[in-house]
Amino acid sequence: KYPISGLMSLNTLYNALLNDEGFINAKREHLKYCSAGGMAMMADTTKRWQALTGCEILEGYGLTETSPVVSINPVGKVRAGTIGTALPETEVMVIDAKGQALPVGQAGELCVRGPQVMVGYWQRPEETARVMSVDGWLSTGDVAQIDEDGYIRIVDRIKDMIDVSGFKVYPNEVEDVVTSHPGIIECAVVGVPSEKTGEAVKLFAVKKGDVSEKEILDFCHERLTGYKVPRHIDFVDELPKSNVGKVLRRELRERALAG
Repeated sequence: KYPISGLMSLNTLYNALLNDEGFINAKREHLKYCSAGGMAMMADTTKRWQALTGCEILEGYGLTETSPVVSINPVGKVRAGTIGTALPETEVMVIDAKGQALPVGQAGELCVRGPQVMVGYWQRPEETARVMSVDGWLSTGDVAQIDEDGYIRIVDRIKDMIDVSGFKVYPNEVEDVVTSHPGIIECAVVGVPSEKTGEAVKLFAVKKGDVSEKEILDFCHERLTGYKVPRHIDFVDELPKSNVGKVLRRELRERALAG
């Protein structure tokens, strides 16, 4: 009855709509506002969405523990590849493995303090102490960089980082490259054990058309440093997702380990 003027979603759904003929051919002149969170937006999805709809995606970031928003790209001041700037009265910083604050531009664990941050987990003091400092800073478990003007870039989840011969590989970076291939609908990257390198990069991908493993590997070799290129590729019909559409890397890791 009423035309849609706003859409709040995540990369998975935006990508699905971009591959849906009904949406592609639908009227979208009333669509004015689009925001995203829950998982990283892929650069290719963002670019294609704006080209099709003329509407920028305001990517943001948050957690259940932050009620749930920390930051978002301001309307008219979107910086692609970032989660925007912190909300009013919200402080952010990044720290190293020893808990020391890092300077602007360096990557470390993102910490948040503000009125929306939880007091603690209900009746779980040990869990609370693990993520909350005595002065109210919440450790998010995400690796981030903060630019000079306050825009925040999420690198990836710490627990999802892949260690290849001592080199850090963040799945988001590899996924961003692979999804830019026209023959890939969506993908996910996980680490799997390797006798030679400790861990190796494994890619799960949903393809369209006749795309070969060699074609994807050649594409990656042209755009990624060697140790970031997937060593294993599984083409699948679909990726496991949560009830809101977030890709479940944990299930893919379990599937990979099970063989």
